[in-house]
Amino acid sequence: MRFTIDGYVELLKLLRENNYNIADYQDFQKYKRCVILRHDVDFDLQQALSMAKIEYQYGVKSTFFILLTSNFYNIYSCRNRRIIAEIQNMDHTIGLHFDEMAYPKDAGIVDKIEQDIRKELRILSELVEKDIIVFSYHRPTKRILDANIKLQGVVNSYGTLFFKEFKYLSDSRMNWREPVLDIIQSNQYSQMQLLTHPFWYHEKEKHMREIISEFLNRAGMERYSELKDNFTNLKDVIEWRNIKT
Repeated sequence: MRFTIDGYVELLKLLRENNYNIADYQDFQKYKRCVILRHDVDFDLQQALSMAKIEYQYGVKSTFFILLTSNFYNIYSCRNRRIIAEIQNMDHTIGLHFDEMAYPKDAGIVDKIEQDIRKELRILSELVEKDIIVFSYHRPTKRILDANIKLQGVVNSYGTLFFKEFKYLSDSRMNWREPVLDIIQSNQYSQMQLLTHPFWYHEKEKHMREIISEFLNRAGMERYSELKDNFTNLKDVIEWRNIKT
């Protein structure tokens, strides 16, 4: 499929045409035939908001997994708190995207990682003023992935049920490892979990290199703008046009 907004909309329409009910991690049992849509927000909350708006327009609800430990966005910034709230207000679910590698001393140690997940769930719940009851992994070790961690009252999206018993499909690194559109039309699976990364989807089709290059350049402009708001007469020191990108 095409990594464009239109391409994603075509996927949503195809799911409906093939009689898939859009479910979440709490209500999927109501349906004999369903798909859970999820998004891992690795780099860019603004792109996540764009995806949320598209889904809202088409009457679709999904789960957005947010990183607490990202070096790319700060969930406590005023702008990003507004983005997360806007996503919630469209009836989407916020989940925790947990990065085991943020805790290098705990990596691979199941009981330690369980404690770290609980801690981040509490923090994110306080921020969004709602209990966070689902989490996904970001770059897990095989040991943690295979551990099938179960926390009371919380769903592990990589648990045996959703990762093994559901048909799991992902567009990781801008690549569907299986032909997602063909699989949807095959009627082979009654339950699916589809993972997409909003970072890759834009109005026009772009090469991975172009997407990353634009992201890096935009980050520089955003950083300059933020610095200008917090640094008196920044332009007297340096202007954006004089900065090499």
